[in-house]
Amino acid sequence: MRKKLLSFILAGAMMFGLTACGQGGKDGTGNKGQADNSGSNSTADSGENKDSGSPSDSDTITIWAWDESFNIPAANAAAEAYKDDNPDVKVNVVTMAQDDIVAKLNTALSSGTYDGLPDIALIEDYRIQGYLAAYPDEFADLSSIVSASDFAAYKTGVNQIDGKIYGVPFDSGVAALFYRKDIIEQAGYKEKDMQDLTWEKYIEIGKTVKEKCDVDWLTLDPSDLGQLRMMMQSAGAWYTDADGNVNIKDNKALASAIKVYKDLMDAGFVKQVSDWDQFVGAFNNGDVATVFTGCWIAPSIRNAQDQSGKWAVASFPKMSGVKDSVNASSIGGAGWYVLRNVGHEKAAVDFLGKTFGSDAELMYKLGDEISLIPTLNAASDYSKKDEYFGGQDVVADLIDWTAKVPTVNYGQNTYAIEDIMTEALQEILNGADINDTLSSYHDTIEAAVAQ
Repeated sequence: MRKKLLSFILAGAMMFGLTACGQGGKDGTGNKGQADNSGSNSTADSGENKDSGSPSDSDTITIWAWDESFNIPAANAAAEAYKDDNPDVKVNVVTMAQDDIVAKLNTALSSGTYDGLPDIALIEDYRIQGYLAAYPDEFADLSSIVSASDFAAYKTGVNQIDGKIYGVPFDSGVAALFYRKDIIEQAGYKEKDMQDLTWEKYIEIGKTVKEKCDVDWLTLDPSDLGQLRMMMQSAGAWYTDADGNVNIKDNKALASAIKVYKDLMDAGFVKQVSDWDQFVGAFNNGDVATVFTGCWIAPSIRNAQDQSGKWAVASFPKMSGVKDSVNASSIGGAGWYVLRNVGHEKAAVDFLGKTFGSDAELMYKLGDEISLIPTLNAASDYSKKDEYFGGQDVVADLIDWTAKVPTVNYGQNTYAIEDIMTEALQEILNGADINDTLSSYHDTIEAAVAQ
């Protein structure tokens, strides 16, 4: 069974290791800007080593994370905050591409070899259930330092097994609709018309914008199923059910999401893209009027300084045909996990408990410095008006929507399932019946994950 799960985790790494949640990938899968500088270090030294006074079992903690513009500065800021009360502890932060972290963890943990592994690893939310199932004795129980009520519900819904919490949630991947105010106003709409949309209304407005302004409404990449993930989660659904069983053929939320996706593609206002650069270039160049994705896209939107004051942010559209769908969803995000057999479990747990697990001031600092949208409830009062977005308090809105994101079980094989679902989507876009196609692919996917 371990080998079976490992094969799917590795398959996900190969297929999706280059996509990103943040400044380096198009679908927001939690990999904020894959850095290729694997192994680069930044050390926050809390002082000279001493024989006593440290609350931990070691004077050095090693952390693996990716993205030198987001996760790495966050880890270093946490190390600086921690050293104030723990001057004997050194924190060694190692920058490594997410796909390298995945591969190295799988290779080491499957063989029981711990030399060179970190004490703390950042792991994407979509992947963690696979790790916890495949390696149940490798991750520390963090229930003593965090509880589910400390964080946004959807974040702690992914890192628990049998009531125990194994991770400290980090960034919110809350989804939103970013749109050009100036363009929708040219088409005869106002900001109030963009609030709490259904997908039908979103499409209606898009057709008018295309007709009156000759500007495409959004980008889509048929090889990227992040859009389907966001739509499904808005209804509290996934490719698997609450028990982790494959849920394709009778999944109303999935069928409805695909129907919306096809309606978007057929509406005549989609600019198709195939990579991150094309995706970002489309809105930076003014080729499209809206972007619906995770909150982490905001810094990329701000790159177009000539568009300052022309953008606004609204809640994520909901599927009107699915009764449980709400105007909130998520894409991407990750959490911090302690490897309990590396040798520094006590030190690592103490570090996470006093920083990412409880420090609201640290979250405010990271909000100012790296545009973090916190999932720590103690920091839910964070507020910051953004002149780029016309003075809108975007942070407060995103935190509000974060609290409304439905909790789903991502299961163990999200990326392996999507590898097959991409083929199903292509068939449907080419004219195949949605329900018949999903029914057919259900058995294929079920057989694949059972191998």
